[in-house]
Amino acid sequence: MNSDRKFALLVLGIPLVGLLYCGLGIALFTSTTVVRTHPLVSGGIFILLPFGIAAYTWISASAKAYKK
Repeated sequence: MNSDRKFALLVLGIPLVGLLYCGLGIALFTSTTVVRTHPLVSGGIFILLPFGIAAYTWISASAKAYKK
């Protein structure tokens, strides 16, 4: 896969995955009673999950760059 194709996949893929994640969150918040009874915990998990994935990706890429 060349770099232009990877970049196009990145530019189109990340927003689509974000939209799917938000749709999943809205669906869970409207349909599940456990999520509705504990909105702070559910919202915290909903926010921290992508933040944790992004932080892990950033730190591992930085560690790989410093290793070289």
